[in-house]
Amino acid sequence: MEKQSPGTKPVFAGRSFRVDYEGLSAHNRYSEDGETIRYEIVSGPYAGASGEARCQWRQVGDGVYAISWQEADGATVVHLDDFAQGRSLAYFTAADMSFHRMQGPLTALAAD
Repeated sequence: MEKQSPGTKPVFAGRSFRVDYEGLSAHNRYSEDGETIRYEIVSGPYAGASGEARCQWRQVGDGVYAISWQEADGATVVHLDDFAQGRSLAYFTAADMSFHRMQGPLTALAAD
């Protein structure tokens, strides 16, 4: 993995995105420093779930980032997001311990 320099911001910092997976869509809004995510599930079995969490990220390629966080209910999320190509892979363990592997398009949302 590529090393991050102190103070380096990821390409997604301060931006918002929609991810559309089979059966689930979400809006992810990242803080200006890229260290916090606000998420909202907008469709699918978890629709209405939302919150904010600290996230960790690592750049793994040109425009490609591994991003992970844990939600307040204990759910864990890992994304491998390709912001250059607009694709997302996500691995999600829900609070009920069900495990989901998802992939789909990643689309920038208009500024809030």
